[in-house]
Amino acid sequence: MTFGGKGRHAAMGSLGVEQASRLVDIAIEHGVTLFDTADIYSEGMAEEVLGGALKGRRHGVQIATKAFSRMGPGPNDLGLARQHLIAACEASLRRLATDYIDLYQAHSMDSITPMEETLGAFDTLVRQGKVRYIGCSNFSAWHTMKAVGIADRTGLPRYISQQIQYSLLIREAEFELIPMGLDQGVGVMAWSPLMFGLLSGKIHRGAPQPTGGRLAALGAPIKVDWERLYKIVDVTIAIAGARGATPAQVAINWVRSKPCVDTVILGARNEEQLRDNLAAAEWELTAEEMARLDEVSAVPQPYPNWHQQTWAAARNPRLPSMRA
Repeated sequence: MTFGGKGRHAAMGSLGVEQASRLVDIAIEHGVTLFDTADIYSEGMAEEVLGGALKGRRHGVQIATKAFSRMGPGPNDLGLARQHLIAACEASLRRLATDYIDLYQAHSMDSITPMEETLGAFDTLVRQGKVRYIGCSNFSAWHTMKAVGIADRTGLPRYISQQIQYSLLIREAEFELIPMGLDQGVGVMAWSPLMFGLLSGKIHRGAPQPTGGRLAALGAPIKVDWERLYKIVDVTIAIAGARGATPAQVAINWVRSKPCVDTVILGARNEEQLRDNLAAAEWELTAEEMARLDEVSAVPQPYPNWHQQTWAAARNPRLPSMRA
């Protein structure tokens, strides 16, 4: 998302091919094998830049991209209907300068298009060799479960992954999305582990609250509980100080250390940020540190979760990764 710099995504970053290539070099040197993008990022420019940055080394990495968002003025220029999904894939292939996509993802739920049609379009792309695997992003748990059930019943491709927002500040996925994924074998790709920079350590108690920023630029209707944020950042700063690490590394380490998380998606605007974030993979939080972070970031259980845990816990033990 930091590649391109066009439209509302310009607030994320505006890296061109040369700058992006340098970050890709560093990532590959550190063992990164998957690069995730989407057609809507910088209105297609992010895919173009990534394709240029991966030129000559495409087959040594995996590319993940997404489709759903409006990419033109017509009535069929958005969503997960067959016409748009196939056209969107072909456009992404051209921008990425590749002949196949390793992981092609539905970027959002389309409640108008029957799931059978969406999965059938994915099936066509897989059979044509244009797509290797499919995933979903920003679905509700029941949406993904329904799609998995249809796929298992019909023999259509199955979503192998769900790309979901997950961080110390955003933990709602623990109640439905993650348990469903563990039960059904749908891997978790966690996006925004730093919550658009709010957990980087730059924003803390005593510092002025940001008036704009990336979250505002994207137009996300997320209301920040500043006192809760400050309490979380207080703990990440304390752990980072004792570790000789950075608060950002602590926040990323917490996400990647959850047994339910298969991969963490990082977004960096410069070499310094990328190297700092990648360093989170070089050490492990202790059980005591994880417990401190779990406790300070805990969110109330919604119904029926609290009911099941209060009066039916003997038959519904919480998953180890969900304990706080």
